[in-house]
Amino acid sequence: MIEGLLGNAVILLGLVLLLWAVSLQINDVSFIDAFWGGGMALLALASWLRLADPGPLATLLMAMTVLWGGRLAIHLFRRWRREGEDPRYARMMRKPREQGRFAIAALTQVFLGQAVLLFIVSSPAQAGIIAAGAVQPISGLALVGLALWLVGIFFEWVGDWQLARFRADPASKGEVMDRGLWRYTRHPNYFGDACAWWGIWLAAASAGWWIAAWTVVGPLFLTFTLTRWSGKPLLEAGMAKRRPGYADYVRRTSGFFPLPPKKT
Repeated sequence: MIEGLLGNAVILLGLVLLLWAVSLQINDVSFIDAFWGGGMALLALASWLRLADPGPLATLLMAMTVLWGGRLAIHLFRRWRREGEDPRYARMMRKPREQGRFAIAALTQVFLGQAVLLFIVSSPAQAGIIAAGAVQPISGLALVGLALWLVGIFFEWVGDWQLARFRADPASKGEVMDRGLWRYTRHPNYFGDACAWWGIWLAAASAGWWIAAWTVVGPLFLTFTLTRWSGKPLLEAGMAKRRPGYADYVRRTSGFFPLPPKKT
């Protein structure tokens, strides 16, 4: 277990340093968001490839993580190519650029920090795959986890698709997206992320209670990040400034868990 996780950490560090070098060439760090899901998928695949004869549970955990991470990586990379530097990262790197500290700030504040968080959040998949090995079957708990993962995938994929269609409509310029899944939660994609990783954690927990005990920090930290730190709070602060109707949308729509809209 320890050897496998250390090997994954070395792979992750190498990839992050390579991406950091790319960021210096293009003077933009915001493509790191696409690596968030892609990196987790790669660590899950690396864990699975370490097994001489992967069993059903290990393969299920690998597939759940690769499908989730691969889809998210492609979605965010295409968005970055289309829209350019993310304003959040532009604000973060403004002073380092002005002070000539872009390289060190990009490494310490963005790439290494993201690598640590990525490794922690994806720990249920990595540890679960390695612990499951060749013999662990797919239990009832793993199926519950798969069901929750499917709920998360639905909210994430459909939410992103609905938002992309909304943004592509010229008539939507300056308006607030409050249709489809966005009518019931202001962040269906974030809710989907959380469900997907709680589902992966449940499936990994079926490989042993000790896996569940120490890897629960992964989905807990992800949920905190999405709801209290760099996800919802930062996004909504910007939306409130750019969209005049956003305050009313906030009053009537749940911030995370899907709920019927309130009457205003």
